[in-house]
Amino acid sequence: MEQDSRLYTVTVYTENEVGILNQISIIFTRRNLNIWSLTVSSSALEGVHKFTIACRTTQKNIEAVVHQIEKRIDVLKAFYYTDDEIIYQEVALYKVQTDNILDSPDFEALIRRNSAQVLEINRTYTVIQKTGHCEDTQRLYDELSSYGVLQFVRSGRVAITKSTAERVSRFLEMQEVRERKTMTENA
Repeated sequence: MEQDSRLYTVTVYTENEVGILNQISIIFTRRNLNIWSLTVSSSALEGVHKFTIACRTTQKNIEAVVHQIEKRIDVLKAFYYTDDEIIYQEVALYKVQTDNILDSPDFEALIRRNSAQVLEINRTYTVIQKTGHCEDTQRLYDELSSYGVLQFVRSGRVAITKSTAERVSRFLEMQEVRERKTMTENA
C-alpha cells in the first residue's frame, strides 16, 4: 500500500437498475482496490439511490475511480470525501449468552459506558446494538468477548456531508438548466 494512502468515502448516486452494483465493484477490482465497506439505500431524492463506499487508497487512485464510475450510464454523479468532510456512523449487533451476563455486576456499566442498547433478552441470548465509528464498535466487541460473543455483525458506513446542500442536487439542477437552454436554442 502506498504511503499517502488514506480512507476515502465515495458516494455514488444512481438510478435503481439491475447490475449497477456489479459495474461499480468491477471498477474497484480492476484497480486492485479493496472495498472496506459498502451500503446502498434510497436517497433524499425520489428515484435516486445512494451507494456509500469506503476504500483505503491514494487521492490519485480515488479520483480515477470516481471518474470511471461516472462513465456508467445509470450513474448520475459520484463524489469522494475524506473523514473530515462527512459525518459517518455504522451499526453493530452483538449476541451473547444470557446466562453469561445475568450474574455479572459489570455488564450494565459496560453497556452504559459504551452508549449501547439492549435490543432483546430471552433465556438463551441477549442482543446488543451499538452505533459509532468502526473503532467504537470494535472496542465493544473486544469488551464483550469475555462474555462469549455468539454472533457479531457490523454494517457498512453510512455518511452525509457536512455541507448544507446535497452536492448531487446542485448537479441535477445545473443539468436541468442546461437541458432547458438547449431546448430553447433548438426551438
